[in-house]
Amino acid sequence: MLVLRAFMSMLLVLCIAPLAAQERRPSHCIAIADSAPGLSYVYKTAFRDPLPDFSVRLSYIDHSSFLLQTPGGLSAVTDFTGFIGSTRMIPDIVTMNRAHETHWTAFPDPAIPHVLPGWGPFGEGIDHHLDLGEMLVRNVSTDIRSRSGGVEENGNSIFIFEVAGLCIGHLGHLHHIPNDEQFAAIGRLDVVMAPVDGGMTLPLPEMISILKRLKSSVVIPMHWFSSYTLDTFLGGMTDEFAIRRSNASHIELSLRDLPDRPTVVVLQSSYLTDDD
Repeated sequence: MLVLRAFMSMLLVLCIAPLAAQERRPSHCIAIADSAPGLSYVYKTAFRDPLPDFSVRLSYIDHSSFLLQTPGGLSAVTDFTGFIGSTRMIPDIVTMNRAHETHWTAFPDPAIPHVLPGWGPFGEGIDHHLDLGEMLVRNVSTDIRSRSGGVEENGNSIFIFEVAGLCIGHLGHLHHIPNDEQFAAIGRLDVVMAPVDGGMTLPLPEMISILKRLKSSVVIPMHWFSSYTLDTFLGGMTDEFAIRRSNASHIELSLRDLPDRPTVVVLQSSYLTDDD
């Protein structure tokens, strides 16, 4: 009898597993990666202001940290370090990478509902597929250089946020050009936040080659430490991308018409404050 019960339990698990997999909402960024709807974008408002329907707001906080907000009130912070400014706001989601201490924290606020590290057990990576209805967050694991000078496989993650019909990617502390399988897993990126320091992550020619392959409608530079590095990056993009410099720290994006030309949008970082 015990053997029969064990067999029936195992059979039940095998039957349920495919059903659970089928319930996972598929990525529309992968499903229609060959098409590229466009964007209209405006520079206005503060992070506490309401958002129009079918749009998303990106606010550049500092270094590699961005705040993403939806019209329904969901919020996510990338490369969360534990500090985003003098604000009482608690994000719904934070993502982290651990190449350096400036991209993660070991002590995230326990009030944050969803904390998504970009790594798992050494060399194994991690798989995130967080569906909150208005926003789907998933990741693609990549390798990083280990502190000993070697390579830690799957120690970093590119996080993709699917919201308002947009595919928004954060490349994290990327240390190598993704392979074809990883590019396929990323899918279409309408908007990409890319580290352009030129050394701590990738040399600028390699980063530029990645961005030109992705062909995103909007590229937002991050992780740059001098105007010289930023200007060198921009100079390498001008043959295929328009360049727009903004004095603001935030941008609103919606799925509308393609800009006349794929565009690099330079935002100014600013910590969040409730006093604005």
